[in-house]
Order: sequence, then C-alpha cells, then structure tokens
Amino acid sequence: MRAFQNLFNQLDQVTGTKAKVQVLVDHFQGVEAGEAAWALTLLLGKRRRRLITGRRLRDILRDRGGLPDWLIDDCYGQVGDSAETISLLWPAVQERVEASDPDLPSGDGDMPLSWWMDTLLPAISTRSDDDQANAVIWLWHRTPLDQHFIVNKLLTGGFRVGVSTGLISRAIAEAFDLEESLVVQRLMGGFEPSAERFRQLTACATADEHRSSGTPYPFYLASPLEPERLLETSASDWQLEWKWDGIRGQLIHRGSGVYLWSRGEELVNESFPELVEVAKALPSGSVLDGELICWQQDAAEPLGFDQLQRRLGRKSVGATLKRDCPMRFIAYDLLEHQGIDIRQQGLRQRQQQLAALLGSIEHPESWRLKQSPSWSIDSWEDLETQRNQARQHNAEGLMIKQAESPYLSGRKRGNWWKHKLEPMTLDAVLLYAQAGSGRRANLFTDYTFGLWTNAEEPQLVTFAKAYSGLNDAEILELDRWIRRNTLQRFGPARSLKTELVFEIGFEGIHPSKRHKSGIAVRFPRILRWRRDKPADEADSLQTAMALIENR
Repeated sequence: MRAFQNLFNQLDQVTGTKAKVQVLVDHFQGVEAGEAAWALTLLLGKRRRRLITGRRLRDILRDRGGLPDWLIDDCYGQVGDSAETISLLWPAVQERVEASDPDLPSGDGDMPLSWWMDTLLPAISTRSDDDQANAVIWLWHRTPLDQHFIVNKLLTGGFRVGVSTGLISRAIAEAFDLEESLVVQRLMGGFEPSAERFRQLTACATADEHRSSGTPYPFYLASPLEPERLLETSASDWQLEWKWDGIRGQLIHRGSGVYLWSRGEELVNESFPELVEVAKALPSGSVLDGELICWQQDAAEPLGFDQLQRRLGRKSVGATLKRDCPMRFIAYDLLEHQGIDIRQQGLRQRQQQLAALLGSIEHPESWRLKQSPSWSIDSWEDLETQRNQARQHNAEGLMIKQAESPYLSGRKRGNWWKHKLEPMTLDAVLLYAQAGSGRRANLFTDYTFGLWTNAEEPQLVTFAKAYSGLNDAEILELDRWIRRNTLQRFGPARSLKTELVFEIGFEGIHPSKRHKSGIAVRFPRILRWRRDKPADEADSLQTAMALIENR
C-alpha cells in the first residue's frame, strides 16, 4: 500500500505530461504484477463495486466518535467527499475510540495493494451492523494517518486521480517497450485486476493474437467541427455521412464467436441477439464499426433513441420488444477483413470492401446489416444545406470525414469532424435546486426546470434537469439567489420561488409515460439565463408537444 500511496502523492504533486508518465513508468516497473494490476484498475477509474457506502462510514464515525450530525454534515458539505471528511475528523477522536480485535486477516508489515483489495477490504464489507463497525474502527486505528484518505476511497469505490487513459497507456508502453496502440487495444473490453492479466497486457506482441480474440479495436472519435480548418481544404477531399442517434458499437466475428461491443466497452450480445445471429453470416475475421439503431425493416428512417433505450441493459429480449424495437447495425467502417487489420488503409478503400462484404451476406435477415450512406459535395457552401436535412432522416447532424483517412484511435483532430444540428430549445422556469458534489458540494448546481400546463389556470410541471451551461460567476450568483428564495426543503433539495427563466437546449424530445409532464428530453443543458423574461412568459407543454410533432 505504501508504494501506491507514494504513486498517488507524486501524481498529485507533479505537473506536465512527461513528469506524470515517468512517475507511472517507475511505479509499474517497480512493483509486482498483482500490485500493478490493481494500481492500473484504480487509475483507469472504471466503475467497480462499492464495498461500503460513504454514508455508512460517516455514521460509524458519528456513533463511535461521539460527533454530532451537524458537524459531520457541515464538514461533508464543505469538502463534498466522505473519505476526505473522515480522514480530516478521525485524528480528533481516535484517542477516545477503542478498537477491538475483529478477527480479520492481518498481514505483516506493509502489505501490497493487491492484498488490501482482494483480501482485507472485501472481508470488512461482508460484515454487518456492529461487527462491521468494529472492523472499520480497527482499520482506522491500524492505518497510518497519511493513508486514511486512500483507504476510505477504496472502501467507497469512488477513487479518482487526474491521469487520462491515454497517459496510462503511454506509460505502460514505455515501461514495457510496447507500441502504445497495442496497449490501448489490449485494454479494450475491460481489464480484470490480476497478476496474470497484467502479464498478458505487457507481454510482447504476437502476429496472430487477434485472430481468436473477441477484443474490439479502440474507437476512433470525431471532434466538434472547426470550420476554419475545413475551409483551408478542398470539399472534394471529404465525404459526408449522417450522424445517427444510436449507440456506437463494433460487431466482430472471429473464429466461432460473435461479439457486439458498445463504445463504453460493454459486451451487449444479450441485449441485441438478432444482430449477433445475423453476424454469424459474416466471414470469420470481420470487424465492423457502426451504430446500433432501432429501425423497422421497410422504414425509410430509424426510430428515435427513446425506443432504443427500451433495449438497453436487457438480459433477455421478448418477442414483443423485438417486434416493436427491431435492431439494425448501421456500418460506417470495416476495420478487419479476412483476419487482416486494414485500419491504415484509406477510408474510401475500406468502405468499398465493406460494401462488397455486406453485399455477399446470405441470411434471411441480412437487412439488419446495412452500410451507412456517404456522399460528397462540390463546395463548402453546400454544407449547411446538407446539415439542415438531418432531422428529415431522424439524424443528429453530419459526419465529415477525410476520404483517404486511416482509422486511428481516440479523438485525434483533423480527419473526422461532427457537425451536429443546433439544439432544440425551450424557455423554462427554475423550480428546484440541489447541491452538487466534489468541489461544488457547497453550491447549488443541480437544477430542475418546469413548463406551463395548457389548463385554464396554468401550473408549472417539471420537464427536465440540467447540471451544466452556467459559468462560475453565474453559478455563484444563482447560488446566492437560491439561498434567499427557498420556499421548502425536501432533504437535499429546495423548492424555490418561481421567478427565474432559463433557455434549455436538448438534442431530442419524445412522449414519455414515466414523466409527469408527458415528455422527456435528451442531453438537456442550460444555454443562457433569460434575465429579460418573466416566469409567466416561459414556454408551455403545448410548445414542447409542437416540437415533437415537427421533428
């Protein structure tokens, strides 16, 4: 644990990419594989199981340390983190809190991080009531004060440190003399913390390691359009595609296996079994990059994202859902063909091979695999005309891709741009506010907005929550207003005077039986504070329904 503590401290103290990479290289080279595996898992920040909640730890500190609720709540409100709150308050009470022997695994000396994560902390989490409280107190007494924060973060499952996945991949590549792209690729699909898995990650490359693997390639991501960079080039060097509103994925057929991966590195075979079934008709050694969309067989446009949401996370899909939300995989690109990685070929060449491949499929439901259309324009003056047609196709906007571009990884600017439609907007009234988390835990930064009903005596009904869009000065100003204009408190939330209006932007809108307003919006955010508009001039549900009808 001491080695990991030192790593955390150094990453927190050094600035600059090179310095952080060197700290990571030194750590990965200097610890055993099991220790390195857990360090990598924690640094990647992947969601993992919470062993004990932050609330539970605060309650143990309150009950055993004799601290009042108001003190713990105020401290937590200032720092916004349970682990930090406890690590700051524990020294003040540790002398008067007795520790009993909880009969837990007790290592000799400084035990490695892997022992803490695989043995000690899980053993504490499985206890209940007083037994668990005794174990936590024993742990706090046993742990050096400078390690309290990290140990508590490991228990609550909220460990974060300021290094990107790209920085970590670069460090591992340097530490073990590998190509960075290989490390990124091997990390796709998740990383289970074990010594053996870390050795596989850092082993020398083999010529055919991908041929029987279901591991996806790193996704290549487009960047928001920078028009001035496009205007420096010829329009004929680029091609346009629709930016579909689905879930990005890779469909893989290797050996006897078919694998459908989301961009979030989740294997989603169970949620979309009809796509897995038709992909068996692809020749082995095929990897397609594309979009998962609900799309009726004979329809000209896809269904909305709200329909796709009905399929997400399903472990089994019934006949009714398959009928109502039929799936297609709209292929953008071909990454592997006949077992050969073709990502360095030009886009136009890859898509020609993709067209031939999809045209050769023999399957009764081959309509589920479709190539996304692409086209060119003669001049940049035509670009906005093309983008404005996106909603007619139920698309979010345009993708603009350099016709001879290779398939890279991550968000590398220059070859692929996304040009989304302007968001739909509604002017809404601020109804409720709730404190944020982290560095903004003592500020009200989570807001709920409402629209007017169409009744004879209109009332405000909630329709969206938004957490972003205001700058720091506006957040501080609004926080002061919220504190002065609170009507009621409901736990952490506050009901407010209905006076302030904000313009809310969103990507999509659809009917919803789950919401009192009868509508739901996608990706809501604050566009501006409408200081010029009184609350009675905010938009109504009728205006929102008109947006749905005119999509």
